Amino acid sequence: MGYAGGSKDHPTYRDLGDHSEAIEIGYDPTRISFDELLEAFWKGHRPAETMGSRQYRSAIFVAGAEERQAAELSVARAEERLGRSVHTAVEEVGAFWQAEDYHQKYQLRRDGDVWKQLSAAYPDVDDLVLSTAAARLNGWSSGGGDPEQVRRELPLVGLTKSVQRRLQR
Repeated sequence: MGYAGGSKDHPTYRDLGDHSEAIEIGYDPTRISFDELLEAFWKGHRPAETMGSRQYRSAIFVAGAEERQAAELSVARAEERLGRSVHTAVEEVGAFWQAEDYHQKYQLRRDGDVWKQLSAAYPDVDDLVLSTAAARLNGWSSGGGDPEQVRRELPLVGLTKSVQRRLQR
C-alpha cells in the first residue's frame, strides 16, 4: 500500500498532495503476464463508478509504452463489455511512496493472532510488508484467492494450526 500518481515528495495519509492510494505489484513476466494482471485488476473493482476524490480514484500506473498500450486496450475492452465509460486513468507510474506502517496489511492487522505470528516471523515491518506470504494472507483473509490454493499453501506460511483453520473458513 502506498501513494502514486502525484508530484509531492514523501506524501503521507494526512498530507497526500495530488497522489492517489495505490498498490505496487512486482511481477515476473516469465510467470505471469501484464495482461493477466490487468484481467485480475478488472475483476477486482467496479470501473464504472467514480470514487469522488483523487485519493481513491481508479488508475492503472504503467511503466513504458508497451504496458500503456496494453492498459489502454484493457480500458477499451472494459467499456465495450459494460456498454459505458469507465473511470480508470492510465498514467506513467512515476515515484511510488510506501504508506505509513499502520496502513500496511490492513486486513491482517485486524486479526491479532495472525499479526502477532507474522510479526514474530518478520520482526522488521518492512520485511513483513514486502513478504509474499503476508501479501497472500492479507488477500485470503479478506476472501480472495482460490480456496484450493489457500488449502494447499496455507500450511507453508508457518502459522499455528488453529490460526490456519480459522483462516480457511
